[in-house]
Amino acid sequence: MGLVAELIADGGAAASSAGDFFRSRGFLAAEGTTHTLRLAAEPGPTSVPLIVREIEGAPELDASSPYGYPGASVTGDDAPPDPAAIDWSATGLVSVFGRERLDGREWVAGARTLSEVQMHDPTAPRRIRARLTEQIRANARDGWTVETIAGPDSSALQRDAFAAGYAQTMQRAGAAERYFFARPYFDAALDFERSWLVACQRRGALGAAAIAAVSDGMLHYFLGGTADCARSDSPFKNVVAAMLDLADELGMPLNLGGGVQPGDGLERFKRGFANATRDFRVHELVCDGAAYDRLSSGREPGATGAWFPAYRAP
Repeated sequence: MGLVAELIADGGAAASSAGDFFRSRGFLAAEGTTHTLRLAAEPGPTSVPLIVREIEGAPELDASSPYGYPGASVTGDDAPPDPAAIDWSATGLVSVFGRERLDGREWVAGARTLSEVQMHDPTAPRRIRARLTEQIRANARDGWTVETIAGPDSSALQRDAFAAGYAQTMQRAGAAERYFFARPYFDAALDFERSWLVACQRRGALGAAAIAAVSDGMLHYFLGGTADCARSDSPFKNVVAAMLDLADELGMPLNLGGGVQPGDGLERFKRGFANATRDFRVHELVCDGAAYDRLSSGREPGATGAWFPAYRAP
């Protein structure tokens, strides 16, 4: 094996990139990133931010990438290496679940498509469903207005209102605990230089809002929600339309993301604003085959399903 993987306990600093939200220092810290996985290849190293975790009931460790589309900081345009040709032993990891960027070279070969994300391409005609357009206009007639605020310029009151509306949305959805973020997490996102708070309000009250940020040459819808008091009007439609306007102004594609499950209501809603799609790809790397098999033994096939790593299946 000619390529050796190294694990550096630096909070992902070696993989950080000042201009890309999903590899910015603030975001990586907010996500609890602990290490950088480094591949010392020519013409330069590949650096992957990771969250290294203990495995319950075992002495080994595994790792997952931060949320979103972090991928890696990659130097050069060479073909990505085959993971089977990499010596993982120095990392001490059993497995790595790695999320890829939506655009750019893979950091290792063999990423699989996990899902599809909905996109708005500013170079193509808009394709918003007629019913959504009618509802957006009706909300505007009813006094709902949208303001797009540079993230670092957003006030404490605006951030508080966003956090409250987001929490109410997650509660209604019955979201997993992982998606309930503390206020410092939102601050980390909005402190990023190329982020925006897109806020829809009426009579001084915030009804819906979203955080959008630039990473890898595109604008990403990151987080959003609707306050309980505004559910009947659903002003988040106006927020999405404003994010399309922002993408057009920046001349960047807008990633609206996907659903919790393929084809669910959230995905169908986003599809109503999209005129393109892209694949969301992930890596499922087994670094220590013997340890992986031992930890996964005794699992019923139906219990693990498509879970990776299998030993973490519920």
